[in-house]
Formats: sequence, structure tokens, C-alpha cells
Amino acid sequence: MTTTPAHRQQADHLIAAVNDALAAPTSYRDDTPLPRYGTAPPVPQPGRPPMSQKATDASALMLTGSVLTLATGGAASAVLWASGHADPTVIGLIAAAPLAIAAPIWALARLVKVSPKTTTEHHHHYTGPVRQQTVNSHSRWLGKTTNNL
Repeated sequence: MTTTPAHRQQADHLIAAVNDALAAPTSYRDDTPLPRYGTAPPVPQPGRPPMSQKATDASALMLTGSVLTLATGGAASAVLWASGHADPTVIGLIAAAPLAIAAPIWALARLVKVSPKTTTEHHHHYTGPVRQQTVNSHSRWLGKTTNNL
């Protein structure tokens, strides 16, 4: 089969069309910032609020204090071990004393703790159809019971 100049011209035209189609970008990323939805300021959500600067500072102070306590205790343990006067019973009592004192206090605090109202009232406003489904599932022995109400 021989190629004529007309065939060659059609092939060149087809190749140019394919190259043009492949050269066009196939995706686009829009980096412009999105507008805020509405003009109302943010509303505080129910529940635990985020940590304040004072709470963050107190947390950093507690972490720093724990590191210093660990360093001091480690140094004291190293001195006792190096001197050969470390009595395992005394060291065990010293290490367990803070927990032995704190555990009953924590237990009493949990007993005395007044729990806040467990059910708080929440209002939800929807603009579309709402479907609520309650599912109770109980797994007993080898069988499974699901009651969809």
C-alpha cells in the first residue's frame, strides 16, 4: 500500500488534532479563598469550651514541675544507690506513699462529687425532611437480635 500526499496530509491533520486535545489542561484548581457563609458571627457550641491561655499556662507549669520532680527523684535514687545505703523497703514505702495518700482522697471525691444535670435541652432547626431511626441490637450467645423501631 502506498501513501499519497492526500493521505499524508490527512494523517498529519489527525495527529495535530490529537496533540491539541492532549495539550489542553484536564484539571483546574481554584485557589481563591471561599467566602464566609452568611454574615452572622460564630455561635459558641454547647459543651466543654476550648482551653484558655491561663489553663494552657497552668498545664505547661505542671509539666515543667513534673520534669523537675522526676529529675530530683532520679538524682536522689542515684545517690542512694551509689552510696550503697539504699534499703528497698524504705524506697518502696517512699514511692508508694503518695499513691496511698491520694487514692482514698480520689475515691471520696468521686463519692461526694455532685453530677451535673445529665440531660440538657438542645434545639435543632432543619430546613429539609428529617428521618429518625432507633436501632436496638442485642447479641446473645451465638445469635443476634436486631429490633428496628
